[in-house]
Amino acid sequence: MRKGIKTTIKYATGILLLLIVVLMGGVCYLYFSADMLTPAYTPTASAEKVLRTDSLRQYGDNYLRHSQSGLWELKIKGNAFQRGEAIGKLSPDLLYYQEKVFVDQIREIIPSESYLKFLRFFIVLFNRELGKNVAEEFRDEIYGISLSCTHEYDFIGTPYERQLNYHSAHDLGHAMQDYMLVGCSSFATWGTQSADSSLLIGRNFDFYVGDAFAHNKLVSFYEPEQGYKFASVGWPGMIGVLSGMNETGLTVTINAAKSAVPTGSATPISILTREILQYASTIEEAYAIAQKRQTFVSESILIGSAKDGKAAIIEKSPEKTVLFAGEEKDRIICTNHYQSEAFSKDERNMENIHTSDSPYRFARLKELINEKLPIDVTKAASILRNHKGLQNTDLGLANEMAINQFIAHHSVIFQPGKKLMWVSTSPWQCGKYVAYDLNKIFSDSIDFSHEIHTEPLTLAADSFLQQLEYQQLLIYKELIPVLRKHIKKKERLDEQTLHAFQHANPHFFYVYELLGDYYHATGQQDKAIRNWKKALSLPIPKRSESERIEHKINN
Repeated sequence: MRKGIKTTIKYATGILLLLIVVLMGGVCYLYFSADMLTPAYTPTASAEKVLRTDSLRQYGDNYLRHSQSGLWELKIKGNAFQRGEAIGKLSPDLLYYQEKVFVDQIREIIPSESYLKFLRFFIVLFNRELGKNVAEEFRDEIYGISLSCTHEYDFIGTPYERQLNYHSAHDLGHAMQDYMLVGCSSFATWGTQSADSSLLIGRNFDFYVGDAFAHNKLVSFYEPEQGYKFASVGWPGMIGVLSGMNETGLTVTINAAKSAVPTGSATPISILTREILQYASTIEEAYAIAQKRQTFVSESILIGSAKDGKAAIIEKSPEKTVLFAGEEKDRIICTNHYQSEAFSKDERNMENIHTSDSPYRFARLKELINEKLPIDVTKAASILRNHKGLQNTDLGLANEMAINQFIAHHSVIFQPGKKLMWVSTSPWQCGKYVAYDLNKIFSDSIDFSHEIHTEPLTLAADSFLQQLEYQQLLIYKELIPVLRKHIKKKERLDEQTLHAFQHANPHFFYVYELLGDYYHATGQQDKAIRNWKKALSLPIPKRSESERIEHKINN
């Protein structure tokens, strides 16, 4: 009997080891066979040098200037590789800064070097087919940029592999919306809803990887050899489109929808929207391009069109693509859930509607638009800057239920018929909205050695910056890492600091959750429970956050 058991165990162990070997062999094969389709270009043998002044850099017919507004402005032309190479030569310091901030954020989350090496393994494995899902033109442009990138982070991948992978960061980020990475809000009005009856679009891009990531906002003006000239707002190294408008008056903005964690690579959303902006002039043309590409995750793409005189939403998931024209006359609103009948019974979308803050922000946008009709550019900015809840409820500062969560990488307003665009300056959308006349910029009548924005149309900074509330917000943001550090180390803080933290943002649930965590870590359980219960009495964006706090109280 014992001999039989031993034999069984022996064979079972052998089979298990064999399965492990086969599995590891398969994983290793997938890893080492990964092909990002690295382009075979060599750097241009040119005597052309980058010319620099205090605020301007020039490389051939390409320019990078640092505006007095704080925005970086890039004008780029040529074929794909030439564009990328010029971007790299003009901005190696900005590319280094952007990558360092991103990697440092990853290191903060994953401090172990061994884990970081595993992350490289995972990224290569996950994105092994990424090259095949990015059109050759865009791979060439990314490769050109990568030639000016640092080798400091080669443990993650080659410069080209890293830059290609970074274009899927938004996709991977919004697959984890529960971690507060993305939560954008946008709207469009036209006809009876707009002050001059023309199409007007406003959007907040709430992609948050720390405030430092948004330090170098970049407004790019492209003149590609193929397709339409276009303007795009993002960061150095990002050739995908997050918010943009082309010379025909077609606009693109993206809003994350609820997704499952991706299991394999496809076309990054920003690359798809880049293709739309460069090659489409109408809503139908944009929709046709979207139908051709399979994507990682789910996204709502708000398309505005001067030719059509209206806007619509392309609701796209890995499984299907739907064009949603809206249900209300002369306007459309977009947050982070789908609205079309085609997705009405989608389980992930239904869960998102019932458990997230997206419907609340949708309702708040509707309320604000109704209050301010008809909408003009100034009113659009006031909507995008609003940090109150429904019926002006005080949600606390930085609440995800608000339109303005004080995390926006950028905020943009478009008037497609007039080819006008307004881009927010720091902090978040509270600084002035700088106006750009794309008619002038695309006609080459703008001298890049001087300020290129249209000053008379620029919108003033938010008066909020002059209020006590703004100073309190800064104190709140400054003290969050202090409390987290002491919670982690289970070390006590002085009462003055704790009082200052609570006083800085007294209506925000997370203040009391964090105070509860602090008191729990330092053995003050009565105070911990009291603060957690206080947190539950205040507006909380997501059901998962309420459940998290309830779990702390019960355990």
